[in-house]
Amino acid sequence: MEPDTQAGLAMTFVRNLTIERLTIVILFILLFTMAVRVPIDTDTWWHVRSGEYIFDEGKIPKTDPFSHTRAGEDWIDHSWGSQIVIYGAYSLFGGDGQAGDSGNIGLALYMALLATLGMAFVYLMCDGTAYVRAFAVVLGGAAAAVFWSPRPQMFSFMLGALVLYLLHLYKRKGVDRLWLIPVVMVVWVNLHGGFAIGFIFLFGSIAGEVIGNVFNPDDERVVKWERLRKMLLITGVAFLVVPLNPNGFQMWAYPFRTVGIGALQDFIQEWRSPDFHQPQTWPFILLLLGVLAAAGLSSRRIDWTDLALVSGTTLMALTAGRNIAVFAIAVTPVLTRHIEVWLADRGWQIRPMRRVQGQMLVLNWVLLVVVIFGSLVKIVSALNEETMREAHELYLPVELAAFLDDETALAEFLGKPPDEAIMFNTYNWGGYLLFAAPDVPVYVDGRTDLYDDEFLRNYLEIVFLREDWEQKLDATGADFVAIEADSVLAQMLRTMPEKWDERLFDGDPGDERSAIFVRREVTNE
Repeated sequence: MEPDTQAGLAMTFVRNLTIERLTIVILFILLFTMAVRVPIDTDTWWHVRSGEYIFDEGKIPKTDPFSHTRAGEDWIDHSWGSQIVIYGAYSLFGGDGQAGDSGNIGLALYMALLATLGMAFVYLMCDGTAYVRAFAVVLGGAAAAVFWSPRPQMFSFMLGALVLYLLHLYKRKGVDRLWLIPVVMVVWVNLHGGFAIGFIFLFGSIAGEVIGNVFNPDDERVVKWERLRKMLLITGVAFLVVPLNPNGFQMWAYPFRTVGIGALQDFIQEWRSPDFHQPQTWPFILLLLGVLAAAGLSSRRIDWTDLALVSGTTLMALTAGRNIAVFAIAVTPVLTRHIEVWLADRGWQIRPMRRVQGQMLVLNWVLLVVVIFGSLVKIVSALNEETMREAHELYLPVELAAFLDDETALAEFLGKPPDEAIMFNTYNWGGYLLFAAPDVPVYVDGRTDLYDDEFLRNYLEIVFLREDWEQKLDATGADFVAIEADSVLAQMLRTMPEKWDERLFDGDPGDERSAIFVRREVTNE
């Protein structure tokens, strides 16, 4: 392209940068910036390790290769496709297994891109001017952000928004792209077990339209019976394509298998009801109260499908905090529909200028440059290797993992070859330990579906010192215990020096969060 042509296109873009377009550009810059964060979720790392295994072995694991408690047993690796992407992102940016290495940049960008794309579909479903949409999307993004982490679930977030957008086009725009939903479902079921979210949106939409046809058949917003049959057909096809994955028909039941693990609600924070004392849940409260207020104050009665999706996802979010992101996808567009009606009822319409010139144009560009510069500073600061290393050392058992990965030091520490020793580790760190110390099989990690409810409840009884905890710990055959230094189990083991010997890391005081206890029977006295 000639320089004059390039300059002409640039000037055209400058002149066409209306305040509304500027708002949209700034909105998505801020959303992307908000989504960029240091990967500190311990479950991220067993996904990275699984992706590495698939690359190295050239196959998807069918049995567990990482623990000593489930070694060789059947494992449904439902996230295999995402794990390839995650490990690829980590490797592409130079990840080498070290705390805070440059591979974390790839993980952070993976998360931010999928989060931003998901919110883009939410934006397209919203009504009103760019200002109303931007307000709601920022609130929805802040609510959903509690769920964002560099794990396969980010694909479920993005694809869930895409499925709901396709339903939105069919219902509200008269654009039939429903044939894409089975295609999306085939991709989704090979990326993450959260494909059930797509069916929740499908069933919720169908239920809303059925109710609408029964009680409000004359409402122009209702999808009539003849078009509703197409939604039912597409849902049926989407269900039938679910087995098109390496795990076959098992994936039909997989979501129920996961939800049926009672220990998830008892122990894992993201599966519990939200703690509204925590600031990160407050955007969810504001979004919920906002949609209730907007729907109540606007003159338009809430659509039956919107009511079904809002009420259903609200119940899901109040039951398990991880579902707040599903709630945000469904509720944010509904909020804008009723805010726009409420504003119109009062004649409060904010209309952006179609064209800006002179000082206003200069001001727009100054604002855009400031936002871009500030966002780059924040992103660079968050993805600085020193910053990431400090965050990992603060939240992850970095020194413990490095010690376990040192075969010579570990053998001296245990008084026997490491491959003859059995580790009992905390659930919270299992995912990171199997990544950072891959030669030491873990006792448990974040693959809850693999360990099942009975196993996890037995684990909880040990770590929380419930009835017969000591006998149950002995029954594990553990030669050493790697847990949080301030845990109740660590405090109890310190009172039993005749049986458990707390060891230091090569004469150093060790990190402040890790503790290792060795059975005296295997120590060198």
